[in-house]
Amino acid sequence: MDAEGPQALCDLCLAQVCCSLDALCSQRADGSLSLIRAPPFPQELADQLLQRMVTTGILNDTTVGIFRNCKELRLRRASIRRCPVSPAAFHLALCPHRLLELDVSWVSGGLTVAHVIRGLALSPECRSSVQRLSLSGLLTDWGSVEEESIGFSSLQSLRTLQVSNTDLSDEILQDICSLPHLETLDISCSPVSTLTALLQCKNTLRSLIAHRLRQLDTSPAGLLSVFGQLHALRHLDFSDDHFATDDSDGRDGDEAVRQLLEGSPQVLPSLVSLDISGRKTVGEAALTAFLESRAGLVFLGLLATGLSSCHILASQKTLKVTGGANEDQVCEALRRYRERECLVREALVHLYSLTADAGRPQPDVLKLVVSVMQSHPSSLHVNLVATACVFNLTTHDLAEAMPVGLMSSTVTSLLHAMKSFPAHQQVQKNCLLALCSDYILLDFPFDKFRYLAATLVIDLLSNHEDLTLQRMAVAVISILMAKLSTEEIAQLSNGIFFMKQLLAIVQQKAMLGVVDSTLKFALRTLWNLTDDMPSAAHTFIQCQGLELYEEVLESYYNEPSIQQKILGLLNNLAEVEELQAELMDEDLLEHVLHLLQDSQVEMGVRYFAGGILAQLASRAEAWTLDEELRSTILTQLHETIITWTHLEREMVSYRSFRPFRPLLQTGQPSGVQLWAVWAIHLLCSQNTSHYSGMLEEGGLTELLQALAAHPDTHPDIRTKSLSILSLVGHQPGPPGALSHDTQPQHS
Repeated sequence: MDAEGPQALCDLCLAQVCCSLDALCSQRADGSLSLIRAPPFPQELADQLLQRMVTTGILNDTTVGIFRNCKELRLRRASIRRCPVSPAAFHLALCPHRLLELDVSWVSGGLTVAHVIRGLALSPECRSSVQRLSLSGLLTDWGSVEEESIGFSSLQSLRTLQVSNTDLSDEILQDICSLPHLETLDISCSPVSTLTALLQCKNTLRSLIAHRLRQLDTSPAGLLSVFGQLHALRHLDFSDDHFATDDSDGRDGDEAVRQLLEGSPQVLPSLVSLDISGRKTVGEAALTAFLESRAGLVFLGLLATGLSSCHILASQKTLKVTGGANEDQVCEALRRYRERECLVREALVHLYSLTADAGRPQPDVLKLVVSVMQSHPSSLHVNLVATACVFNLTTHDLAEAMPVGLMSSTVTSLLHAMKSFPAHQQVQKNCLLALCSDYILLDFPFDKFRYLAATLVIDLLSNHEDLTLQRMAVAVISILMAKLSTEEIAQLSNGIFFMKQLLAIVQQKAMLGVVDSTLKFALRTLWNLTDDMPSAAHTFIQCQGLELYEEVLESYYNEPSIQQKILGLLNNLAEVEELQAELMDEDLLEHVLHLLQDSQVEMGVRYFAGGILAQLASRAEAWTLDEELRSTILTQLHETIITWTHLEREMVSYRSFRPFRPLLQTGQPSGVQLWAVWAIHLLCSQNTSHYSGMLEEGGLTELLQALAAHPDTHPDIRTKSLSILSLVGHQPGPPGALSHDTQPQHS
């Protein structure tokens, strides 16, 4: 459920169909899917299913096959934008439908304008029905079809046509403009050299979008002559790319715009919307003259013209403007120019400045930023500024006030930017700044993203040596580790490079003798990485981590926050039986014993000191040091732990109670047993519901019952065991009731 409300039942059902296509379909001989059994869908629902398949990224030659059956799934408004669909699949799945609208913009898979026009023109259903067609980003390639006589003029019902970012020629434009009902035409970013063909549709054309026509070879007077004859035109977009290094191609256009602004209102008399964004040489006087003579204007595009702060705009209360003077202008620009990288980048630069001190949540603005990131996933320029804007809009407590669905899209876009630009330091820094939030990393429900985020941050550590970036990366990964599953942590711990990177950070900080957040986060990450992970513990030893930790433990004697994290990891090592021999170092154990006994040392340090000693001393047959030292450790464990008092604050957490099982055997020394029952009692008293389940799953309830009932159990142990059983609602069994599992393992 989103903060905006629960998802519609229809959306949930469509999502389920998309997830279950393999189970719902059979496969044709050509590999495409066919629904095994399907009732006739309401027509609008069929359109929605197709759109859902597009947005979830599953539409391709195979899955589009379900739309071959026009009886059950009847399409009217079809969009396969940016999907990998071949000409053959397009013809078989979409052309048999009686389509009103079709969007095949930027489709990959070899589909060309010629394929689309041929398919629609040869379909009796589509030839007379298609009214809106978008072909942006495709090659025309008329040589790819046999019927060379088939052209745009075959689709006599067309009213709206987008052929932006195509290799549109003057001849093809001539064919297009012969359409009898053409009302809206987008020829942006095409290589046409003249617009005289537009005069063929001067009585029907209501909207002309001609952004960035850099190859126009027409004088300002010629352009103005064409515009002046388009009597029905209400919307004219003659904007330009202001980032172009060679301005010579745009000067004629700028001059034509200036003459249009200063000219008579009899030129384009029906005009209510004009976009001249990017036209840098148009002056304020021309704009003022235009606005004074056009009272009916409702929209004016002025981004990157230097005119969006003109005084005359202040009196135009109902006029919508794109520009950089205020947030309304910038947001209008992001809405209207979503597909135009040059103008999106300009708008984001202004937005970054305007949101630098954002004091209130602005979900509508954040949604616009995320939408342009999604539209330009491979644009460094857009993502660089957009990620900085995301940080401004989500910093401090602003993220918590955003709808959950919006934040999910935001996090997805940030991670995609990190993945797309791994070598760009500032993009990585912007993303980390935005992600480095307790709410996003801990409280926000984005479990499916956390592992990806962790792997991206690990990659970042290997690609960048910047100290600020390193600090944020280690902070983020240390927080993520607490939320990853055991399986995910196991996958991360398989990489020896990650372990080496973290140990290198610890060594670097230790050599300088500093105590900072980077050191603490690195130690915390290593601690979590080895928690209940024998393979990671082995890797730690292999990377000479133990030698480093012994040095750090001694040099940071007066830093309890550092000591606790070091001892926590050593405790993880001590839980792995085959690694206990690595810890059999007399100096190390005497140092740990001293920490256990020192009442001035923080409780967290003493707790893990006790855990290390209890694990190592629990296996008499594996003890390789002086027996007197083991005897002293066992005595001190009991005498010290019995004095410990209950802690209110949560000091430690466990993924499982497996490490306690060998310590609770009835044959273990009392000091070993006491540390284990004290630890379990602490955990269960602080979070009973969570840890009582661990007791049941691990069979520790029976062990505690047997321990409490055994005649040789020390009274201190029996008391603590009974207290644990009482906490979790269990009673001890009758005396002597020992199962096979609870018989002594060590003599």
